[in-house]
Amino acid sequence: MTWLTWRQFRIQAWMALAALAALVVALTVTGPNLARLSRSTGLAACQANCTAAADTFVNEAMTVVNSRVYVVALVFMFVLPGIIGVFWGAPLIARELETGTHRLIWNQSVTRTRWLAVKLVGVGLVSMATAGVFSLAVTWWAAPIDKANLDRMLPLVFPGRGIVPIGYAAFAFVVGVTAGMLVRRTIPAMAVTLVVVVAALVASPLYLRPHLVTPVSFTAPLDTSAMQSVRITESDMTVTGQVNQPGAWVVSNRTVTPSGQQFTGPADLQTCGRKTFSKEGCTAWLASLDLRQQAAYQPANRFWALQWYETAVFVALSVLLSAFCFWWVRRRLA
Repeated sequence: MTWLTWRQFRIQAWMALAALAALVVALTVTGPNLARLSRSTGLAACQANCTAAADTFVNEAMTVVNSRVYVVALVFMFVLPGIIGVFWGAPLIARELETGTHRLIWNQSVTRTRWLAVKLVGVGLVSMATAGVFSLAVTWWAAPIDKANLDRMLPLVFPGRGIVPIGYAAFAFVVGVTAGMLVRRTIPAMAVTLVVVVAALVASPLYLRPHLVTPVSFTAPLDTSAMQSVRITESDMTVTGQVNQPGAWVVSNRTVTPSGQQFTGPADLQTCGRKTFSKEGCTAWLASLDLRQQAAYQPANRFWALQWYETAVFVALSVLLSAFCFWWVRRRLA
């Protein structure tokens, strides 16, 4: 059964190996230069007040080649769970159910439980290992850039670093297997898998990750001398203060009135109008309103805590879906 599973899966495995080899070559060629620049600019040894070293590093390191490698690696880590779920998970069971070859296997003294277990465990572990190796390579290569930009907590970067891609890969793979078992058609199962995986990855930073660890929150007088943005329209005005926490992920940030209501203007047209905007006058007017800033953020030092918690959530979901698959194949699948 193990050999048969490998024979069915070998094309996807070789394609993954080729992609991994191409990525490793690109990272190996450019990575040592990034590490050298990180040391020569003082960024590697810097522990505090690293703005000057970070700016120097970015100016020297982000060449056209390095920028393209960074973008490609970032996009690839985003789409990797979808690829695993759609092309590895969904066809694994759906193809056999669609062609009827599962009945032949079951008549060869192979139980349904063993048939599913070999596929789930064998290919599932390969999926997790593949995502882990890709993530390890990208995390190593991008470490100096992440330190300079202080952005690895942000939703666009976080999913492509550390161990969380392993959880995503496990979840996407099992979603594909489950969809194939329920739909029994390869193409529809691939479509269902893509929708579910994309929805889960989009929902994670919106509804899951901010609450895995209680965010740090504060309310303070709005510092009108260092505002992040001021947006003025014909009917309202939005003011956003800065959150001075380097590397933090700002979960929420709003400006409220003394009564606790969100400030939406209207703007003082004499100093803050779209045609009469005066930075000094508008700032003075906002300061006179006694506005407050309410913000919540995840500090940069919680990166690994959030990585472990989110990985655990997706692995737990994978285990639950796997248990459902075993129940379905024994009780419902004919």
